[in-house]
Amino acid sequence: MPKQFVLYNLKDGVSEEDFMKFVNEFKGPFTTRLSAVKRDTVTRVKGALKAKGGPPGPVETPYQIAAVLDLTSLEAYGKDAESKAYKEEFLPRFAEYVNEFLILRAEELYDNTGN
Repeated sequence: MPKQFVLYNLKDGVSEEDFMKFVNEFKGPFTTRLSAVKRDTVTRVKGALKAKGGPPGPVETPYQIAAVLDLTSLEAYGKDAESKAYKEEFLPRFAEYVNEFLILRAEELYDNTGN
């Protein structure tokens, strides 16, 4: 299943409580109405590990929040992201809460559930 990972940091002054209210009342309902989105999961990043030729060790967490979108296809989501509603309704509201973000688009290579 195609996925999109969105890693982000909240703007200074935005509390996690305010952000989660935004997620529950706007972001979640908006994204799950998009035709390409099967599931939208938002998580709090609790730690990070990094390895370079050896066992992983703890590093400073570069992002506070990680969202995972399960998609029908990356192409279909790209079309959703080009829509007027996405550009004019979603992105401006998202920008009120988020300082910076990184998007990773991915295709599954392995799924232990057999799906």
